[in-house]
Amino acid sequence: MADAAAGGGGDPEMKGWLLKWTNYIKGYQRRWFVLSKGVLSYYRNQSEINHTCRGTISLHGALIHTVDSCTFVISNGGTQTFHIKTANEVERQSWVTALELAKAKAIRAMESEEEEAEETAQVVPSQEINTVVRDLTERLENMRTCYDLITKHGAALQRALNDLESNEEESLASRTKIVNERATLFRITSNAMINAGNEYLHSAESQGHKWSKMLHHEREQRQRLEEIVEQMAKQQSQMEQAAVLVRQSKSAAANNLTSDDEVEFFDAEEHGYGAAANDSPADGGFMLKLKRRSSSEDQVGSEGQTGSSSESDEQKRTVETVQQVYFVSAARMPSGADEDNVDRATCAGPDICPRVPPDTTGRKLRRTRVPDKPNYPLSLWSIMKNCIGKDLSKIPMPVNFNEPLSMLQRLTEDYEYADVLDIAAECEDDTEQLAYLAAFSVSAYATTSNRTGKPFNPLLGETYECDRTDDLGWRCLAEQVSHHPPVAALHCEGRKWTCWQEFSMTSKFRGKYVQVNPQGGMFISFNESGRRYSWRKVTTTVNNIIVGKLWVDQHGEAVIEGSNEAQGNKCILNYIPYSYFSREVQRSVKGIVMNRNNEVKWVVRGTWDDKIEIAPVLQTTGPKESPTYTTGEFKIGWQRRPAPPESEKFYNFTTLACQLNEPEEGVAPTDARLRPDQRLMENGAWDESNKEKLRLEDKQRTVRRQREVEAEQATAEGRPYPAYEPMWFKRERREGTEDFIHVYKNNYWQAKEAQDWSGCPEIY
Repeated sequence: MADAAAGGGGDPEMKGWLLKWTNYIKGYQRRWFVLSKGVLSYYRNQSEINHTCRGTISLHGALIHTVDSCTFVISNGGTQTFHIKTANEVERQSWVTALELAKAKAIRAMESEEEEAEETAQVVPSQEINTVVRDLTERLENMRTCYDLITKHGAALQRALNDLESNEEESLASRTKIVNERATLFRITSNAMINAGNEYLHSAESQGHKWSKMLHHEREQRQRLEEIVEQMAKQQSQMEQAAVLVRQSKSAAANNLTSDDEVEFFDAEEHGYGAAANDSPADGGFMLKLKRRSSSEDQVGSEGQTGSSSESDEQKRTVETVQQVYFVSAARMPSGADEDNVDRATCAGPDICPRVPPDTTGRKLRRTRVPDKPNYPLSLWSIMKNCIGKDLSKIPMPVNFNEPLSMLQRLTEDYEYADVLDIAAECEDDTEQLAYLAAFSVSAYATTSNRTGKPFNPLLGETYECDRTDDLGWRCLAEQVSHHPPVAALHCEGRKWTCWQEFSMTSKFRGKYVQVNPQGGMFISFNESGRRYSWRKVTTTVNNIIVGKLWVDQHGEAVIEGSNEAQGNKCILNYIPYSYFSREVQRSVKGIVMNRNNEVKWVVRGTWDDKIEIAPVLQTTGPKESPTYTTGEFKIGWQRRPAPPESEKFYNFTTLACQLNEPEEGVAPTDARLRPDQRLMENGAWDESNKEKLRLEDKQRTVRRQREVEAEQATAEGRPYPAYEPMWFKRERREGTEDFIHVYKNNYWQAKEAQDWSGCPEIY
């Protein structure tokens, strides 16, 4: 049973016993849940409330989903997910209603704080400051005038009172009349003084609170800037020292580099994990961190670990082992190597997976560039300095820092090199297929090396279609399916493969750089073989926010895991962070492909801004902690195409990027091509674009608040209020897991053929 109460300020509060999913062995367990101040928390029992919370979810960015009459799921869109079961449908509806109301109030509170913080953080123009100071000065002068008049009339009144007490022959009536006149003047002057004082106090209070917060904000900014300057000074000193060492060792290093392969793989030695002196020479090596689950987690089953509570953490113990991996090419293989493996390496060339050339008849003539980017100078630091520590996805930014593409279009751009997937679909060897898929996953970052513009945040219900079946062999549909938190869903169909993904992100400004952490996952199914794979994107960092040219780095570990017919296959990719002090090729990616027996079958290497090479492993020697893999000949898995001429003039767009926002007839009225602020920006009308962007955001905010009012009215009347439903996607449980994901309804292209857009919202 649950107890509900009204908290302070009307905040919904609720508490009671519910059943929460823990794992496949224990199933649902009874837990004490508390909903308070926009946060849902749970405990093992009521006595733990004051000291041990087992898990929490903040509701302002949570997704609430009803599974059946007694079960619902609440998730923050990332790692935290609670699967909850109630005793009956009435109790479930009570909890879901309370959670929805608490979420709406939390969103309103957060937005009001952000709007207040935004107003506080804005740089006040000098003209506004002068106006406020002049107004306060005038009101102060009025008070001084009133003070002089009060002093004057007060003295006259005092004299009249003294005369009234004297025994002069003048009649009492005339003296009383004089006193009344003086008292009236004093009262009028006093009232004027009171009014002037009230006006000054009101004006000072209204501005004083704002200026006090501004002063506090500026103090914090100054402190952060001092820390940043100190950090930059230390880094500059380190770089100067490193430059001296590089000059001293330049000649010695040049003598040690004997081949391109040897230059490619030396970060293992660089981190103090070099090979022993008696080891045979290797073409390269790198450190590989493998996460191995302990036996306790294996017994529970990893698929059941969907909650992010401390009780789940107690059952999940991961041991991280470090492997020192080396490679030798086939040319250096010992004479007794397996000839069958050599044949396999020779056959594993591009000819074994030829790309099917697309039909060139009936192609649409498409544009190859967009209008040049105008030169509207605006300091990024002047905007970003007020956003330190904030989530940038919730901060309104002028279009001056954007590029004329929606985030939905940027996600579609990930399939620019979908021909690699066509090659992968033809591969009979499942590990070779995974190696090509790894190359494709890296290709999505190619343009980020010189594209620093921010895409437009999609409006709720915004869509984007891209039908390139005639020339590229695939078509794609994307939709913004949630606003709090922002979530986009995408579905792409190729000739022999199908991709889908759910994308959200968090971005924080850290003073010197912006860090973007993608959430959600990407999935692919190869139609003929039935093999499926999934992976997540790595962290993106935008550097040089304060000074210098902006540049982007990708770093972290990406794990591509197989399922269905590819169950057990895995690819581990290490995106090595940029380092001023490394002898490595910058922006490098290195990894391995393992089969279901944890045997390394392919090696992946290259850079995420140029190309990826793959090679089969023919032989494994050496100890398990530092194996040496003998590889076949490396072949190109993916290579970046040259940029169009003068692309630096139009946002460093590729040819495909130029075509993404090209006007097209027959698309849905919610398509990103029809978004007015984005079109105005592309045409160079940035001032008009900024105004239109504010209008669209205000319209979206008004619609959301109207829905919240309707939801509260429905709750007060005791009737259910339907949650927002995307037009082309639906939220379903992911097969084989407890996670939920938005999947395509298979209804868009039929609607386009019939030109039936009756269900589309009016968002522009």
